[in-house]
Amino acid sequence: MELKEYFNIIRKRILLIIIVTLSCTVLSAVISYFVIKPVYKADIAVIIGNNDKVADSTKPNYNDVMMYQKLVQTYSEFVKKRVIAEDVIKELNLDITADELINMISATPKGTTEFLNISVSSTNKDQVAEIANQVAKSLKKVSTEIKNQDNVQLVDGASAPQKPDSPKPLLNIAVAFFVGLMLSIGVAFLLEYLDNTVKDEEELTKLLGIPVIGVIPTIEE
Repeated sequence: MELKEYFNIIRKRILLIIIVTLSCTVLSAVISYFVIKPVYKADIAVIIGNNDKVADSTKPNYNDVMMYQKLVQTYSEFVKKRVIAEDVIKELNLDITADELINMISATPKGTTEFLNISVSSTNKDQVAEIANQVAKSLKKVSTEIKNQDNVQLVDGASAPQKPDSPKPLLNIAVAFFVGLMLSIGVAFLLEYLDNTVKDEEELTKLLGIPVIGVIPTIEE
């Protein structure tokens, strides 16, 4: 098909394209603003390692640094254990189960450093930072009791989030607009492909390979 024919199809089905695109966009906006509950996230970073030992050394011990980096990986798994969640629930008197709290927690090592970033996501804006701070404290407390060594150093406390982490309404609306536009254009071309009627003299000439010598007009009574 020629480029001109593509534009003609889009122009002929422009109403369908507009309706489908706007419907997807409006639906996404309604769901993002009024249906999905906003989720807030608070982050806290801790250092995994014995800072006193490093401070007392005149030269950094490479083996110790490598050991602490491996410990970060271990503690990133430790932070999501039931014993940590149960201690957090006990300290804050939370009305949730340990499994529910574990699903709210994520831990990510920061590259090859000794930092471990702990994130807590919750629909409770006023409580999420408090939970994040307590998770770090419980990790320090429980790990010390189990390993008989304090390898968790608290740095800065988590701050209360100012805006939701998800959903992102503007991003959702933009994606829905693009998807709706592509979907509506696809439907328009599909309908055109399924329509096997002859629209005008030019199309009839292409189909039959002979010129049109006359046209019978429609006369209204």
